[in-house]
Amino acid sequence: MQTGPSADALDARDSLADHAREFAKPPGSIYLDGNSLGLMCRPAEAALRAAMDKWSEQAILGWTSGPNPWFEMPRSVAALLAPLVGAEAGDVMVGQSTTVNLHQLLATFYDPAGSRPRLLIDAHSFPTDRYAVESHLRLRGRGPARDLVIVGSPDRELLDEDEVVAAFDGTVGLAVLPSVLYRSGQLLDMNHITQAARTEGALVAWDCSHSAGVVAHQFRSDDIDLAFGCTYKYLNGGPGAAAFLYVHPRWRERGPGLAGWFGCDPDRQFDMEPTFHPAADAGRFLLGTPHVFSLAPLLGSLSLIQRAGVSALRQKSLDLTAFLRRQIETRLSSFGVSVITPCEDHCRGGHLALAHPDAGRLSRALRQRGVIPDFRPPNLLRLAPAPLYTSFVECARAVAILEDILTSKAHERMPAHDERVT
Repeated sequence: MQTGPSADALDARDSLADHAREFAKPPGSIYLDGNSLGLMCRPAEAALRAAMDKWSEQAILGWTSGPNPWFEMPRSVAALLAPLVGAEAGDVMVGQSTTVNLHQLLATFYDPAGSRPRLLIDAHSFPTDRYAVESHLRLRGRGPARDLVIVGSPDRELLDEDEVVAAFDGTVGLAVLPSVLYRSGQLLDMNHITQAARTEGALVAWDCSHSAGVVAHQFRSDDIDLAFGCTYKYLNGGPGAAAFLYVHPRWRERGPGLAGWFGCDPDRQFDMEPTFHPAADAGRFLLGTPHVFSLAPLLGSLSLIQRAGVSALRQKSLDLTAFLRRQIETRLSSFGVSVITPCEDHCRGGHLALAHPDAGRLSRALRQRGVIPDFRPPNLLRLAPAPLYTSFVECARAVAILEDILTSKAHERMPAHDERVT
């Protein structure tokens, strides 16, 4: 039964369709795992190759000579990323990894000796966020059993925003929360929660790994204090691409909790003084020498995203996930498949989470048939149609293949052990 426009009709009026030609896909596949690793695009490949050629041809002179000198690369990438999250270039630092940047924010903005010594996370936080938070509590003389506030319940995949707001009780100084819950795809109201936390004297550091590039963030106008995230998902920076960190200008004068030579004022960096003079912008939160080959692809991929426009990407993402939901509910509900991701546009990120007792086996069976999703134990199958390179026809085909697997019970022949995912 057809509900709404057909996949072919939706693809015919897709203004972003031509961008798919810029991406390399595993041959013969329908790629629905862009929320774990985005595909390689030609501009990213060209930018990486240019950096490699510079190393080959200029060696150490590559730091300062020619286009895109390596010394300037973190700020060049930050200038490209900033408008995609509604920020100014000086608000954003690009470098290090997501976890290192979270440690930097915790080291800088968590005060264990203050009047609000507790940290807050959600019950479904990405594991690295919880590991980092707990390590700071232990390192700074506190303890997770006493000083870690966990909001939400492991038995519920979605967060109640009222419960989140209520958890800011005057004892919490800093929260680490996801913009989009990585398991369920729920999008939180960042502005509302940030303002509620600020009323109680707390800051929120938002993990935007699952939203940057697919949600039209407005960090400045939404008055977000702190944010961080990776760039290898919807920003297509490649495996291990340098991560980002955002600090609102009101906190610009805060000295970094972790200092390193690349966080120095660029004009004084090579004076090699024993006294640390932090950069005036968010570059002060950089630590060591930048990872050039993890930054270079972003020069290409972020330029491509800018040309597409993050607002257009958000709209297509919403259209793709709404279409995918209709297909799933029409064709798969009789097999016990349910979508747990909120259906409202303002509550949904860029992927759908499907619940089924055999989700792990279904993931393996789909991959055997050329559809690449991912699995989150114990029972979630995540499908992420990336707006830059996924078509509506591909979404319809993926659901048809999953329907065929369930009808034939092909998944029951798959091994039961969990696959490794990132």
